Amino acid sequence: MLLPGTARPCPLCLPVMCPALSLVLLACVCACGVSQDCPPSCECGWGNGTVSCRGGELPAIPGWLPPATRMLDLSGNLIASVGRGALANLSELLELDLRDNLISNMEPGALSSLGRLQILRLDGNRLKTVWPGTLASMANLTTLGLSRNPLLLLLDDTFQGLDNLGSLDLGEELVYVGARAFEGLVGLHHLSLTQAETGTLPSAALSRLPGLETLRVSGLGATLLAGDSFPGLARLRELRVESWRSLESLHRDALAGLNLTTLAITRCNLSRVPGEALAHLVYLRSLDLSHNPVVTMAGDALPGLPRLAELRLVGGLLSHIQAGALHGLGSLRLLDVTGNRLATLEAGALPSVGGLAWLGLASNPLACDCRLAWAVGRGRGLEWGPGPTVCAGPGDLRGRELAELGQGRGAGLSACTKPTVRAEAGVVTVGEGQTVSLPCQAQGEPRPTVSWTTPAGSQLGPGDASRLRVLPDGSLQVRLAQAWDAGVYVCTASNAAGTHSAPTRLLVWTGPGSSPVLGPQALWVVMSLGLACFLGVTGLCFTMLLVWSRWQGPIKRNSSVEVLRNPSNSDTQSEAIKYTTKML
Repeated sequence: MLLPGTARPCPLCLPVMCPALSLVLLACVCACGVSQDCPPSCECGWGNGTVSCRGGELPAIPGWLPPATRMLDLSGNLIASVGRGALANLSELLELDLRDNLISNMEPGALSSLGRLQILRLDGNRLKTVWPGTLASMANLTTLGLSRNPLLLLLDDTFQGLDNLGSLDLGEELVYVGARAFEGLVGLHHLSLTQAETGTLPSAALSRLPGLETLRVSGLGATLLAGDSFPGLARLRELRVESWRSLESLHRDALAGLNLTTLAITRCNLSRVPGEALAHLVYLRSLDLSHNPVVTMAGDALPGLPRLAELRLVGGLLSHIQAGALHGLGSLRLLDVTGNRLATLEAGALPSVGGLAWLGLASNPLACDCRLAWAVGRGRGLEWGPGPTVCAGPGDLRGRELAELGQGRGAGLSACTKPTVRAEAGVVTVGEGQTVSLPCQAQGEPRPTVSWTTPAGSQLGPGDASRLRVLPDGSLQVRLAQAWDAGVYVCTASNAAGTHSAPTRLLVWTGPGSSPVLGPQALWVVMSLGLACFLGVTGLCFTMLLVWSRWQGPIKRNSSVEVLRNPSNSDTQSEAIKYTTKML
């Protein structure tokens, strides 16, 4: 029956017309109502198939979940185990988030029904291993998170069957990784690996990932990154080595075979920039060496890296960047040395002051003088950051921001004065085996850097540790002086305004009242004269012996010797026996 003017039956008339039909409709309504129930402590989005049970303190996975669920968030609960059948009815599930639970066990087949799953997050649980075959049924999985788990070992074929896996995060106490642990991950392009300090870099396992593009390795306790550490990773473009607290150096071939565009070696124990290991990375665009105890960046610290645009050395002990240290970086646009011990950054260290667009100098004890005039002169053409770049001196400039000191070149900066050097003594004498200091007083603004040139032409500067070393006051200490240390030493003071030098002669004496021992050349002359005298005297003696032998006549070659034998048996007669002895 239809209502007048309508195209559908009257709801009030349906029960009267067909009691059986009304019962069927009532059953359908009840069924629909049950299927729309949401588990306790969860929120369901019926329109998009999401179920969120985040932070609900659930001790286990809810016993019933809507079968149409596509995204299930169970993070931040108290779930300790994933049993077989717990997720059996979620065949449509695409994303499962189990982060930050107490999961220590995953029963075999627990995830076998999740054939369409693409994202699985198990970070922050208590898994110690993942047994081979546990994940084999999820051929569509693209992202797997296992970080912040006390994983101890990865056996061979752990990830077999995950042909489409593109991103994998592992850690954080891995000690052993089987050589075939990553077998089958032909599509993996991102890997994050956190290991225990007692572990070793799994080079053999990594070589089975030819498609890897991004690699992050952290936590190891090695002191040296050995040669050929990353074989077979020709497609790797980004490498991050983090938190190797004992890593002191890189073998020159440590990165052999790699063609990186991004390299970060941070929170390690590098005391110098590993220039030799980076020399072949001609496509490198970003280099981060932050949080390492690098004190000085030498003039040859970085070789020619023509495409390097970003360089970061943040939060270290850097106190000096020598002239020419960055000259090989013709494309440098960003330099961040925030949080170090730099008193200045001179233009001579940079390849081009005009090419730099971003400079981080904050949290350094900067002396705002003429050495930073190039930076102030750039005005708004140079972006400062992060944080304000504040002057530590001199005088009334303390506490002022460097960028506010004026628009003109050097405006508002303290002036620089050329250094002067005064040597208190032109000649210094020392006994052999004793220690002496050659004084050198340098004055100038900013405080000059003092270096010494030895008689052999070697250069000695602050920080050089040897028998001859420059003391903090600028003087040169010669310990256990030897004869070859004698000669003229030149003290040179340098700052942004120029240089000045002064010589000092060192004499080394062999003992009280003796003549001074001269240099190696004089010693060679003395030895030559002594040898000539020895040979002359020896020749004269042989000549005199020859003359004397000629004067005495021929040498006797035979002689007779008469020997008396004592009497025996009371015989009083003596018997003379002649012996003829042939004499030489």
